[in-house]
Amino acid sequence: MNISKEEIKKEKKYLDNCINVIKDYLSELGQELYEKEEKSQEFKKYIWDNKASLDPTELKSLMSDNDLEVYLMMQKGKYFQRLFKIQNSPYFGSIIFEEENEPSKNIYLGITHLEDKNKNYLIYDWRAPISSLFYDYEVGECSYKAPEKIIKGNLKRKRQYKIEDGKIKHIFDNSINIDDSLLQEVLSNDGSEKMKNIVNTIQQEQNKIIRNVEDKSLIVQGIAGSGKTSVALHRIAFLLYKIENLSSKNVLIFSPNNVFSEYISNVLPELGEDNPSETTYANFLESCIKEYKSIETFTEFIARYYTYKEKNIDLVKYKQSDEIIKDIEDYVLYLIKNIKFTKNIEIDIFNEVTKEQLKKLFERYDRFPLFTRITEISKKLSESYARGKLTLARSINKKILESMNIEKNYKKIYYNFYKSKFCKIKLSDNEIRKFVNKNKINYEDAIIFSYIKGLLEGFNYNNMIKEIVVDEAQDYTLLQYKILSKIFKKSSFSILGDVNQTINPYYKYESLEQIKEVLDKTKYLELTKTYRSSKEIIEYTNKILNLKFVSAIRKDNNKPVLFRKETNLKKQLLNDINYLKKEYKSVAIITKDDEEANEIYNLLKDDINIGKITINEEIFRKDLIVVPSYMAKGLEFDSVIVYNKINNIYKENEKYLYYVACSRAQHELIIYN
Repeated sequence: MNISKEEIKKEKKYLDNCINVIKDYLSELGQELYEKEEKSQEFKKYIWDNKASLDPTELKSLMSDNDLEVYLMMQKGKYFQRLFKIQNSPYFGSIIFEEENEPSKNIYLGITHLEDKNKNYLIYDWRAPISSLFYDYEVGECSYKAPEKIIKGNLKRKRQYKIEDGKIKHIFDNSINIDDSLLQEVLSNDGSEKMKNIVNTIQQEQNKIIRNVEDKSLIVQGIAGSGKTSVALHRIAFLLYKIENLSSKNVLIFSPNNVFSEYISNVLPELGEDNPSETTYANFLESCIKEYKSIETFTEFIARYYTYKEKNIDLVKYKQSDEIIKDIEDYVLYLIKNIKFTKNIEIDIFNEVTKEQLKKLFERYDRFPLFTRITEISKKLSESYARGKLTLARSINKKILESMNIEKNYKKIYYNFYKSKFCKIKLSDNEIRKFVNKNKINYEDAIIFSYIKGLLEGFNYNNMIKEIVVDEAQDYTLLQYKILSKIFKKSSFSILGDVNQTINPYYKYESLEQIKEVLDKTKYLELTKTYRSSKEIIEYTNKILNLKFVSAIRKDNNKPVLFRKETNLKKQLLNDINYLKKEYKSVAIITKDDEEANEIYNLLKDDINIGKITINEEIFRKDLIVVPSYMAKGLEFDSVIVYNKINNIYKENEKYLYYVACSRAQHELIIYN
């Protein structure tokens, strides 16, 4: 739709006004924050100089008032930062909305709100209820959910802007159609070093997930390139805006590896929010397991299969299976049912508790896990004989443990599981010792070990974390989700993944909906459109897994997938790299495994500036990188060369890994084999 000169003039005037208001606010807020900081320093000095003479009640009152002032200053500081970010590009879209029986309103959307001195809204935060109209509707009848009620009306116009350095570069009038001009422009751009926010191009199916607050937890199945990770991060930003008293400190993200964490680190700061805590599952388990010096990472676990050729595949498959959950639970139940107290314990020289009395107490406290039960019994006996004296409670606890027919030694308990009738795989003592007595516990063992330990002493409930995001959800077993649900009992989960991108060779979901078995009040949703790759690349990747429902949204280059035979490898690779680097910002050579990644890096490093991501080197560079397939998860590149040696081709059971490698490409894909 053509926009008149008069309309463009109005838009420029509105933009200039917004920029001027922002500059005024920045000046005023900057001065206020400076003065408040000076005042805060003076207050601290006053308290320090007068702490001896201040009345405790007076001191408490002064501190309370100061805490409130500090909080308000922090909020203003955050708003200052947001305004600073948008001063040259204040908004990205607008709508004209006509509420029933009300005059129409022109609503502008940005990453934060802006009011003029008369409290008139100039810009609405993209997360505000009314802003949902921009993402959810074409021109015509529409509605949005306000705090009090549903507001109905008509969407008269939807407009998008490209604003740079305080100037309007482009204006697009369009519907929500995924073929809209701005979306296609964004998709055709070269990739950046790090993931960026997508507030100006969020699509309807993505918006439904981002703004969902009706369901406690969400499980999202999203095909490659559907924007799962972006949706997850924007959902965090929305929840921080929507939920009172929720801060980034209350959010925890589970990432597949440190490379991925670095790649997504810019998104929330771009949206004016602090990054929450991030962890991998292995790092998370370190807080639960103190019996081992270190824990194998998920990447090392995967490399053990693809690079170092794990020998006992059947055993690892069993350890990763859903079947083992019941086996462990039956084993722990058996231990508890067969607890015996072999001797009486002496409280002091005057008092003794018989083994029969201990047994009765043990049964009375059956609501507690095994070793927590012993702690509670010790407290009870201490209260009975010494008014709860802590040193006596510890002494009693030790004596009770010594009188039991089970030792509080989790390594030994874990070892005995594999010797028990509950273990489905029969192993020799030597085979068990190989993985139980290591200094570094295997990834699959760490999961089971933490579950057994939790069942015996209780899971350390974490009430600090209220929102949990799990990315690449398909690579976590049901047992891992069960552990998370027990530690974060009251937390909400946003779980996002793609069963077609499973890289765990030992575990495969038919559907992510299976995770609902261990999570309460969970809704399953799907993202079915892909925005990453060209039509030609998607057609090729569809064939890998026989996918029929994935279609391309982008309409940019029409470049075919190219295939190379290994003749003069080095010469051919350098030719392809030089060609791709002329066209695109980022080129990735994705190998099957870590070993191949090192070989290609060593082959090329003296002739071209190239980086590598391997198990031991997780430094992310976007311009030219060589990376094993299982470490490329969640990343995307303008162009990709998929390489693997002729004697190391992807087998039928490794097709999902091959799919991951090929689907990282945005514009161009070259296959070597």
